[in-house]
Amino acid sequence: MSNFADMPSHKTEGATARSAARLAAVQALYQMESSGQGVDAIISEFRQYRLGSEMEGERLHKADATFFADILKGTIETQRRLDPYLERQLAQGWKLSRVDATARAILRAGLYELIRRPDVPYKVVINEYLDIANAFFDGDEPKFINGVLDSAARAARDDEFTV
Repeated sequence: MSNFADMPSHKTEGATARSAARLAAVQALYQMESSGQGVDAIISEFRQYRLGSEMEGERLHKADATFFADILKGTIETQRRLDPYLERQLAQGWKLSRVDATARAILRAGLYELIRRPDVPYKVVINEYLDIANAFFDGDEPKFINGVLDSAARAARDDEFTV
């Protein structure tokens, strides 16, 4: 389904700077995978041209640039740990490469936050990335993403579930 040109921009009035940063991080991860650009070049491009810029005459919500860079760099740095987890969530015989590139980007960024950002409650992480998934997909992808992130949250943040 996904195509970078079709990716939504975060114009929502109630969007927070962190919500906009998450969406931008998913877009950046997608762009990195499709273009082969490095993380520093992508961060620079997004900071200069996309975070809080105008698109089609409308001002986009200002994204938290530091949070955006943390998600992007952290996701790339932990990808060797994230991808095997994702592979185990797939049906037997499926490879992560068969999952839609946008879904992979959403899952990787969400997993990164669950594992490395304990300052963000797991419910916030899941809800934010589920909102992004629902913006891109009409089919079963959001359910799959929700299931994977919920399972990861229970494994990584067991203490938050017992409260």
